[in-house]
Amino acid sequence: MSKKIIAVVGATGQQGGGLVRAILDDQEGGFAVRALTRDPARPAAAALAARGAEVVAADLDDEASLRAALDGAYGAYFMTSFWEYNDVAREQAQARAMANAAAAAGLRHVVWSTLPDTRDHIPLDDDRIPTLAGAYKVPHFDSKAEADDYFREAGVPTTYLSTTFYFESFIDFFKPSRDEDGTLALHLPMGSAPLPGIAAEDIGRVAYGILQRGPALAGETVSASGENLTGGEYAARFAKELGEEVVYRPSSLPELRALPLPGADDLANMFFYYTEHADYFAGARNPEDVRALNPRLQDFSTWLAAHRDAFTG
Repeated sequence: MSKKIIAVVGATGQQGGGLVRAILDDQEGGFAVRALTRDPARPAAAALAARGAEVVAADLDDEASLRAALDGAYGAYFMTSFWEYNDVAREQAQARAMANAAAAAGLRHVVWSTLPDTRDHIPLDDDRIPTLAGAYKVPHFDSKAEADDYFREAGVPTTYLSTTFYFESFIDFFKPSRDEDGTLALHLPMGSAPLPGIAAEDIGRVAYGILQRGPALAGETVSASGENLTGGEYAARFAKELGEEVVYRPSSLPELRALPLPGADDLANMFFYYTEHADYFAGARNPEDVRALNPRLQDFSTWLAAHRDAFTG
């Protein structure tokens, strides 16, 4: 019996890469991978081909190339890379192109990587945080939420995978550091609110679990989390793993806004949303429900033990 082909956008990245590995690791799972990439000659793409993935060129800015890349596929994993270009209009054009191409190809089941619309909770006239890009509070959230409708309008059987903060962000952006008094401290602009986190690899594994369940999950939203912890609880996990005291000293949104980072205002507004509406954002994310789709789901302590070297160098 031939395997069902899953076309994966972002196959050489974190989310899509996790799904590709989950499929390739499950030789009896009934699925085959078609890795979509702008450049099949990239070393990362060649490595996937060496493992048995079909590698196909596709450009999210070119709907015709997407339509050709989806030909003969059963399903797909769709995502965007907002931070590559920081442009709502481009992200939405890419999402619409994916939805249209999926409909034209007659895909049976799609997983779309999305996020909530923060404007459902923070009106544009709420001046506690600035309105950005003309009509958004957290552009990289709200834009994806708007794009959910493209898949509905196109009639594509879609499961909406609502992602969250990656544990890897503790390596890249929020690594515990020595304060002036020599104390190892964790700084997050979260106050005392819980922050749902997940290992990037687990996003792809959850997507695989959704695809295994099949179109019965079409129309549903799966809200991902590996564990929901407060800043103090994250610090305690660090202390246990590193063998020394780690204190939690909350940082402020103005400090985050002042960083010389593209999208610093977007990120600051995101943390405002996390803290002000934890009852909704964290409340919708039950790790045990997620574990039913991904039995290998990592909590923070498990992830941290596997990445200990990143914090001890």
